[in-house]
Amino acid sequence: MQSLPFSLLLVFLPLSLVTIGGGQSAIADMHRQIVEVHQWMSAAQFVDAFAIARLAPGPGSLLATLIGWQIAGFWGAIAATAGIFGPTAFLIYGVAHIWSRYEGARLLRALEKGLRPVAAGMILAASYVLIQSLDSGWLGRAIALISTALLMLTPVNPLLLIATGAGCFVGLHLLALI
Repeated sequence: MQSLPFSLLLVFLPLSLVTIGGGQSAIADMHRQIVEVHQWMSAAQFVDAFAIARLAPGPGSLLATLIGWQIAGFWGAIAATAGIFGPTAFLIYGVAHIWSRYEGARLLRALEKGLRPVAAGMILAASYVLIQSLDSGWLGRAIALISTALLMLTPVNPLLLIATGAGCFVGLHLLALI
């Protein structure tokens, strides 16, 4: 039987290689592995970890560190972090070398154009999974969708949206409506 930190490392190693467009593109599969396959966390715990990771400074892939910490403590955090950042670090070193050597090549331009919709689709899948995992019901989903629309269509400050959403839930809780 494998140790829990080693199991975390094995889960995050392949996820590292699908972080096309950033760490957020691997969140849907990260959710599937952590919540559904291994059942190390509930969907609500995963969403809470995601929210905490997004509030903290640093790359979004630090979600892996937080998940590793919650599942297996210090060594889990180390294993998950090494798993999510290790392969990508080596891969980007090689890709950067190729990109600089063949900059502007037709094949590289086609690859860039082809990866953009893949990254967008993976980010949309992550958004869908996170919204489905919200345990705050239709109100939470509505606030998430409205906030997303406001972020995309207006120059509103994200901190204002976070404060407003939190205020809505605190107010509704105090009124015993949720």
